[in-house]
Amino acid sequence: MRNETIAALTSYARANPDVMLLTADLGYSVLEQFADELPDQYCNVGVCEQAMVGIAAGLALSGKRVALYSIANFPTLRCLEQLRNDVCYHDLPVTVISVGGGLSYGPQGYTHHGLEDLGIMAALPNMAVTCPADPHEAEELLPQLMDRRGPAYLRLGRAGEPVIHDGGTPVTLGKAVTLRKGHDVALLATGPILGRALAAADELAEASISASVVSFPAITPLDTDCIADLAANHRALLTIEEHSDTGGFGSRVADLLMEAGTQVRFGKWGTTPALRGQVGSQTWLLDQLPSVRTRERALL
Repeated sequence: MRNETIAALTSYARANPDVMLLTADLGYSVLEQFADELPDQYCNVGVCEQAMVGIAAGLALSGKRVALYSIANFPTLRCLEQLRNDVCYHDLPVTVISVGGGLSYGPQGYTHHGLEDLGIMAALPNMAVTCPADPHEAEELLPQLMDRRGPAYLRLGRAGEPVIHDGGTPVTLGKAVTLRKGHDVALLATGPILGRALAAADELAEASISASVVSFPAITPLDTDCIADLAANHRALLTIEEHSDTGGFGSRVADLLMEAGTQVRFGKWGTTPALRGQVGSQTWLLDQLPSVRTRERALL
């Protein structure tokens, strides 16, 4: 996913010389395609994420559109105050590209697990927050975020995420993408965890439970119309995310349903504090959580 995203950014920057890419000494074997072709639009600022955001804000104030690249927590939590005060306060065109979201860097432990970023970034003013499920969603979202000319967050997996959508699937910022239609339960997923939602739908079908599967590439803006429609036409909704089950995508959907007074069974599937001290592969860590199928059937 990260390679396809940088290829899309390179193509976009080639046509838009006001675009700059900054990295905090990361992205080796990934960013070379951009740096080699567009050296005047690229800068490695070193291991200083807070300064990187300040530099990005200065460039944006001088008329540039800036993309930042780093791993999981580093361009979000480490420089949260700079993002809040320098970028969002001034509504600047700075797009943070975070690679290795969720448990992608599982063997590195909790310091590298990106499990709170979606909720934190979505709380910032003017920030568009996106979490593509596959390379196609990422490639489609990148130019839309750059065109938006405001603060944005693009959360990527680490590498090797399979393509789920075909190339003709429309992906629009703020709109959900329906992959399957059912009538019993609806699985609302954001990010590469969408693959587990599809697998759970297959398992539920074997138990004669009909499941819709919907991808939400954006947390903000959120497709509220789609959520309202799903709630009106299913017995239960379950949000699925590789993120803390508190404060993220599921919490935003829950707020929406509660404020609308919607009467539907609802649950959230995400990571819990039990994983905080765990170290292992991304797959192993996710397998320590109850299965999506188990959580969904409990709602019925």
